Amino acid sequence: MGDLDHDTRVQGADGRYRAIISPDWEVWGPNGGYVAAIALRAAGAEARIARPVAFAGHYLAVARFAPVDIAVVVAHRGRRSESIRVAMTQAGKPILEAIVRTAAETPGLTHDEAEPAEVQGPDGLRSADELHAGSPTYPFWLNLEGRPLDPDLWKEGRPSRPAAVRQWYRFRPVPRFADPFVEAARALVLIDTLIWPAACQRHVDPSFAAPNLDVVAWFHRLAHGSEWLLADASAPIAEGGLVGGTVRIWSQDRRLVASGGAQLLCLPGTPPAPRLTRPLASTSRSGSASP
Repeated sequence: MGDLDHDTRVQGADGRYRAIISPDWEVWGPNGGYVAAIALRAAGAEARIARPVAFAGHYLAVARFAPVDIAVVVAHRGRRSESIRVAMTQAGKPILEAIVRTAAETPGLTHDEAEPAEVQGPDGLRSADELHAGSPTYPFWLNLEGRPLDPDLWKEGRPSRPAAVRQWYRFRPVPRFADPFVEAARALVLIDTLIWPAACQRHVDPSFAAPNLDVVAWFHRLAHGSEWLLADASAPIAEGGLVGGTVRIWSQDRRLVASGGAQLLCLPGTPPAPRLTRPLASTSRSGSASP
């Protein structure tokens, strides 16, 4: 089992950092949201304003489970906000380019018209561990406890239905973090990960895999008080070799924590099969691990 704080730590100073990509976050290779979280941590190491508010990243290549080098450049540093560029490479090969925005918390307009879905909270729901005990999984899913609102979400033989997923998640072994950049990384990982599972609800046996081309996230507020996060993911469009989707992340008290999305690139062939069989998660019929 991985640990989000430990496995995204960076070492270094003055814009030059190094991290190790952990195999505990494997899906079809290193999970993209996890790799993006490392870049977010590197930006945090250079930031003077400890409040991340936006992340935009392009995936340039699939990383290996090995050390990566991270170059961080402050593009703009103001009293109220910063813009920080992050370039991740591995053995000289570009892996990820990202830009991170920070902003100080100041007086301003205040309203909240975000309307969460009227769904049951995580208490009382059966966990994916119970629902899919003994099924194959990827190591990544061992790092999250999932409680689906629909227990048949990944049932064998399920019919095609709208391309959407709603599920509660809690990171393990540690569910929440004091560091605002690690706390924001909780939402970033989920935003990056869940568009493909949403698309798989519409295409039960896809003959394609679809890695992310990019990921964007806006961190509206931190969820320090909420161990559980509700992810509401939708992939409403797939055309011309692309899949597009959005994700909203809510705290347990139904406050909007973050929103974002990604564009995925369809590649012929089924995803690689999970390599673990443990009583903690399951796979869909396509071979992709169930969230």
